[in-house]
Amino acid sequence: MKKEKVKKEKAIKEKPVKMKKTGQAKEKHIKEARAKNKKHRKKYVPEKALFGHADDYYVYRMNFVEKGLGALMGFGTGFFVCMVFFRSILFSVIAGGLLAVPGIAKYRNYLKEKRMQNLLFQFRDMMESLSASYSAGKNTQGAFQDACADLISIYGEKADIVHELKLMVSGLYNGQNIDDMLSNFALRSHLDDIESFATIFEVTNRYGGNLKKVVGETRQIINEKIETEMEIRTLLTANKNDLNIMILMPVVLMLMLGGMGDMSIVQNTPVNVVIKLTALALFGGAYYMGRKIVDIRI
Repeated sequence: MKKEKVKKEKAIKEKPVKMKKTGQAKEKHIKEARAKNKKHRKKYVPEKALFGHADDYYVYRMNFVEKGLGALMGFGTGFFVCMVFFRSILFSVIAGGLLAVPGIAKYRNYLKEKRMQNLLFQFRDMMESLSASYSAGKNTQGAFQDACADLISIYGEKADIVHELKLMVSGLYNGQNIDDMLSNFALRSHLDDIESFATIFEVTNRYGGNLKKVVGETRQIINEKIETEMEIRTLLTANKNDLNIMILMPVVLMLMLGGMGDMSIVQNTPVNVVIKLTALALFGGAYYMGRKIVDIRI
């Protein structure tokens, strides 16, 4: 009897250690996979869904309208700035054409960041629905089905999180493991909060932990993180406005000087062209560094 009791106590002590190691190994695997892809960013291979078809959120595929809009913004910016500084239609068209492709890339990054941010908000709402379902005594399959129905009513059928939940529910009906599907979703999302939740959920589900508590605490942490980010953005709004005004001031000054008559600074002499190009490069570099400073992430 004493030997059995000692073995039982030893197993209870070793179980949390085993859970911790399993969670760390899973999180390490996700980070290694992400680092491997980022290391070969030029030859980035999108992660595939474990079941069905789903996107890798690190890659944003633009449609024709979005590409055209990005190219138009890049061309318009280059054309307008060069027209103000150099007053040459030919040079402005060339500069606008050179900025068309970077404009598409910049707009793609903006759309990708916006999509990933919306995915995090949608994931937070999924946590709230799962927490309510677990509190009502539902099992994992029923909780994810309810979450899918709730988010369809909130975001519609075309939302990213709805598509992911549909894949998970279909996968459960087809014998797929929910832990593996969540880990695959976390790997494709490239969001730390989803990766952490997938790791904790797998360990808790595998060893019979309190899923209701895990989901509730994850939802609370994500809410606090989002609220903190919103507060930081509010505090930095004035700095961002100052930065935007700073980058517009050279254009405004050139417009004012151009309206004052035929001044020497307006002429495109070799010296003036070098000075203008240098000034544009300096202001562009300052704006880039300023954006890096005010872009604070948690």
